[in-house]
Amino acid sequence: MAKQYRSKRSHKPVYQILNNVATYMLLIIGVIIAVFPFYWMISTSLMTLGEAQGTQLIPSSIHLENYVQAWQEAKFSTYLWNSFRITLISLVGELVCSVLAAYAFARIKFPGRDIIFALFLSTMMIPAMVTIIPNFLTVTWLGRIGPLKWINNWPALTIPFMGSAFSIFLLRQFFTQIPDELYDTARMDGAGHFRFLWSVVIPLSKSPIMVISILSFISNWNALAWPMLVTNSPEWRPITVGLFSFIDEAGQMINLMMAGAVIAIIPILVLYFFTQKQFTESISRSGLKG
Repeated sequence: MAKQYRSKRSHKPVYQILNNVATYMLLIIGVIIAVFPFYWMISTSLMTLGEAQGTQLIPSSIHLENYVQAWQEAKFSTYLWNSFRITLISLVGELVCSVLAAYAFARIKFPGRDIIFALFLSTMMIPAMVTIIPNFLTVTWLGRIGPLKWINNWPALTIPFMGSAFSIFLLRQFFTQIPDELYDTARMDGAGHFRFLWSVVIPLSKSPIMVISILSFISNWNALAWPMLVTNSPEWRPITVGLFSFIDEAGQMINLMMAGAVIAIIPILVLYFFTQKQFTESISRSGLKG
């Protein structure tokens, strides 16, 4: 009996070692899968065109002039400025619309509120590509009947995305957790809905607002299909569309395209570098977990 007990005890450390080895191996494989595309992009951006079209993973010599050539040939200064304008307008519009709509669904009682919210929430199950044609027809029609030009202008690139079902849902769920006693106290002080929203709700909701801001920035910055559909000149086209400047009849200039892709993701990397701590804390506080 004692020998059997010692045998079980001796096998336990071996099982733990094997379990740890398997866990670390899976983590290492996951890191390689996640990091390799990023490494390949940077490595290709430093190669010559011949090396980039081959199977070489390491450049024979570093060609930093690819970045200068990509910036100049693709007019990245214009496209980069367009991306900043589009992203900023979309972000501000989405925050304003989402906060107001979420507050109405969470704190204001009106007939059919729950039914309207359920119908609105059901739109999250519709794939984005399914709505691209109805959205295009809508912005085209609005451009014909209104005084404002929509196609090849900022309204078509920003306004259709200011009403985000996910953002409204996340904020609404957070707003409902705010105690009613705070609203009653604010009403006793003579505050209405707008003042209560501005003075109490928004300061308490910095975590979900932070999450929405970062996700919205990334989504609008990386948009490609919709900007290509509603623009036909470089006047308002974002930097993602500018990458197509490196595709011509002779083929793809892969090294310049990868250099342009590195330039395009730098703002996102900078944003994440300065906000990663706040972003992860905001996700944990807002309850948004994968």
